[in-house]
Amino acid sequence: MVKPAFVSKLQGIYWTVTGVWPLVHMPSFIWVSGPKEDLWLVRTVGLLLTVIGAVLLAAGLHRRVTAEIKWLGVGGAASMAFIDFYYALNDVIWNIYMLDGVAELFLIALWVSAKKVQNTESTSL
Repeated sequence: MVKPAFVSKLQGIYWTVTGVWPLVHMPSFIWVSGPKEDLWLVRTVGLLLTVIGAVLLAAGLHRRVTAEIKWLGVGGAASMAFIDFYYALNDVIWNIYMLDGVAELFLIALWVSAKKVQNTESTSL
């Protein structure tokens, strides 16, 4: 059984790196993932993944992985996996995205096998 903080850090690092990638070097991102028509949408998804990844990473580093953090990780990974598989299998995006889909399913499996998360009450942000 893995610790929730480990899963949160792992997903946080993965999402932060993959989110930042198109923001810092779009040509290599497109070379690997295929041509894109709306680069603003690629940047939007990149920024969202970066922010969510940073939050997951911070929660894991501070060992403050609550049920909400777990559901953010699971729900986000499930959403990404669905998009990856659905659109790759329908030839909308390159099949390379299915590798990300597998990684997202792996993250979900880690979350499911993780020990119980914290249930802390806090009034501070």
